[in-house]
Amino acid sequence: MSRRVVVTGAGVISPVGNSVEKFVDNIKKCTNGISEIEAIDNSEYKTKLAAEVKDFDPVEFGISGHKKKDRFVQFAIAAAKQASENSGYVINEDNQFRTGIVVGSGIGGLTTIQEAYAKYLDKGPRRVSSHFIPKAIINMAAGHISIELGTRGVCISDVSACATGTDSIGHAFRLIKDGYQDAVFAGGCEASVCELGLSGFEAMAAMSSSDDINRASIPFDKERNGFVMGEGAGVLLLESLDSALSRNANIICEVVGFGQTSDAYHITAPNPDGKGAFMSMLGAIEESGIDKKSVDYINAHGTSTQMNDEIETGAIKKVFGDHSYELAVSSTKSMTGHMLGAAGAVEALICGYALKEGFIPATANYKVPDEKCDLDYVVEGTRFQEIEYALSNSLGFGGHNSSLLLKKYK
Repeated sequence: MSRRVVVTGAGVISPVGNSVEKFVDNIKKCTNGISEIEAIDNSEYKTKLAAEVKDFDPVEFGISGHKKKDRFVQFAIAAAKQASENSGYVINEDNQFRTGIVVGSGIGGLTTIQEAYAKYLDKGPRRVSSHFIPKAIINMAAGHISIELGTRGVCISDVSACATGTDSIGHAFRLIKDGYQDAVFAGGCEASVCELGLSGFEAMAAMSSSDDINRASIPFDKERNGFVMGEGAGVLLLESLDSALSRNANIICEVVGFGQTSDAYHITAPNPDGKGAFMSMLGAIEESGIDKKSVDYINAHGTSTQMNDEIETGAIKKVFGDHSYELAVSSTKSMTGHMLGAAGAVEALICGYALKEGFIPATANYKVPDEKCDLDYVVEGTRFQEIEYALSNSLGFGGHNSSLLLKKYK
């Protein structure tokens, strides 16, 4: 069995908006979600900036017992509830076992782990809360969404670092395409802006030390010096085309290809040969059956680190040849920061609406060209034009490479 798969719902919690409408509008306006860190006292850290979620109240999203749920789970539930509501998809006894959840996180409840360990050190093992483990473990994002929405089909959590969100959507795509489910809520979530999170990434020298919000997350810019940590969640509702048409659903876009590879090289650094990213993009294109020249836009992983941006640029050239200079490339991490396990899902959402509404998002705050990164990175602001195919890339620690190919539905 091979079925066509479409996206019929979307939800997002992000540094530039906590609803799809506001988020997409702010992406079009090149709104910068990066600011001085507010969640913690970072006076002892080199890192001064992050892309934090602002004005998020779990009560407003009807999340019950939110104090017993880590922030990453709250984000995931809020995004999934948005996707459920704007899709118009009704879960009932007839379809609940044919409706699944694939939502993961790259890190999970890091703040909960930090707080529980501090209590353990201060007051001993008997004072550690019975809610510690259920708050911290990654699968609780998917578990709580299933409970909130009443789905009883597949319920799993992918964990592949910064490729998590993309992998989740890709695996949901395959579940529906191959007939195992009719609809799946898929995406990623993250909430790692805490003392332990900053300490760990600083120790790796991975994050930008800039204190200028407009020059911190600058993918493909020659002066880039590290990523800016972001947080939030993105969830899409994927559905078989037959199911969507049967209920006259509002279709955002179609999912037509998914590629997934491993570098088998290093726990954090990408392989300099770029072959993993190359094969991931190629796999997504080959599954779709289209000509490579049909791809109009790539939402790059584009983390603003020296190695990633250069290697990803090289991989794009290997895949597309001369066409790599004709298609548009951008990194929306320039606005959202790097949302880690949520990044791929949020970027797929951007691609879906770019296809539906006819625009190509920018790489904001780009100023200094890099001779090793010489593609069309959409640096002048949002382009308003029709596009038919968009590719979204995610590359994660551990060597995970994932690519989704989305098509304008018409």
